[in-house]
Amino acid sequence: MRFPNLPRWLLLLTLGLAAVLARAGNDYPLVLVHGFTGWGRDELLGFKYWGGFNDLQETLNQAGYRTYTGVVGPFASNWDRACELYAYIKGGTVDYGQAHAATYDHTRYGRSFPGLYPGWGTTDPQGRTRKIHLIGHSQGGQTIRVLTGLLEQGDPAEIAATPENQRSLLFQGGKPWVHSITTLASPHDGTTLAIGANLLPFARATLLGFAALAGGQPDELPYDFKLDQWGLRRQPDESFIVYLTRVEQSPIWQSRDISAWDLSPDGARELNRQFPARPQVYYFSWATSATVPAWPSHYQIPRPTLLPQFWGTALFIGSYTRHEPGLVVIDERWWENDGVVNTRSMAGPTLDTVDRIVPWRNPPQPGVWNHHGVLSGWDHMDIVGIGTTRDVGDWYLRLAKSLADLPE
Repeated sequence: MRFPNLPRWLLLLTLGLAAVLARAGNDYPLVLVHGFTGWGRDELLGFKYWGGFNDLQETLNQAGYRTYTGVVGPFASNWDRACELYAYIKGGTVDYGQAHAATYDHTRYGRSFPGLYPGWGTTDPQGRTRKIHLIGHSQGGQTIRVLTGLLEQGDPAEIAATPENQRSLLFQGGKPWVHSITTLASPHDGTTLAIGANLLPFARATLLGFAALAGGQPDELPYDFKLDQWGLRRQPDESFIVYLTRVEQSPIWQSRDISAWDLSPDGARELNRQFPARPQVYYFSWATSATVPAWPSHYQIPRPTLLPQFWGTALFIGSYTRHEPGLVVIDERWWENDGVVNTRSMAGPTLDTVDRIVPWRNPPQPGVWNHHGVLSGWDHMDIVGIGTTRDVGDWYLRLAKSLADLPE
């Protein structure tokens, strides 16, 4: 390529600009984070949370998008899950925080992990921070918001309670290590399914349903609730049904340091207040809907394609109302749902938050929720490739490309 008439300084400027444009975008890895009742890649007889009988992680890796699957407590609070996810990605021992553990009366330290991506947060030879893209389904969307908030803003209670040399780096703040957050069918404002005593029966039915899909015997199901901080580790030779019953009967469900609280509209409102969007992070959301209004009541009823195990919950969510002093008001705007989560809750946080939600436009804006809209006819598990006839692999490849195209 020749530029015979350009001055030398302009030639250097032109070539430098071309080099910058040539490397537009980023090569940050993707980390997939499961929701409530989720499981790791080596659990549930190889039936994948991300893809079911297919493997979305490997689909993305084979296409050149470096992808990892994070594993956290399926019933744990979003704080505890964020601490677990940090250690699972970075490596090391889970530290739930000295102040947090004392407040909720569970152990401070959890399991130790080698790390999916130990280089996360370090500086590359060009002086750039090695960041990641976080993709969360369902409660996973809340979890990655908490992780990102702790990394950037830290936690004053942990800083006050713990000497610096004994404090997890997660709680110190000042770590802009997350480039983007993508949430899929996430209960940013909670789900009315978590009100009352609905969540545990739903969890039991869901897990046994997935076990049946995977072709396993319920008693022998290789599944781990990862509630070591509460002293609820599965015992050797303990059947899954006995283990599940022991967890269900535990007093942890009366705590506010548990998924049942975080997933409720009132718990989600508290979470929204505590962890607002960060100005330099890109936020994306996708909503799902698998119900339609019934005439003349306008209650929402399931579409025929909804997974059968979600019909009862869809009918409950589709007609539930609540008007109690001090609690989040639940009215007909909450009725549309995907069988598990209210569709209005999925665009981004709206309860007691400063966050803004805008329709997705190209280029997207950092610091606000770029909402892609509602996938009509998709239920809660369709979007992760479970119980669906859709080929969601191409959908994830398009998502991965859009994240790779974001400027550094």
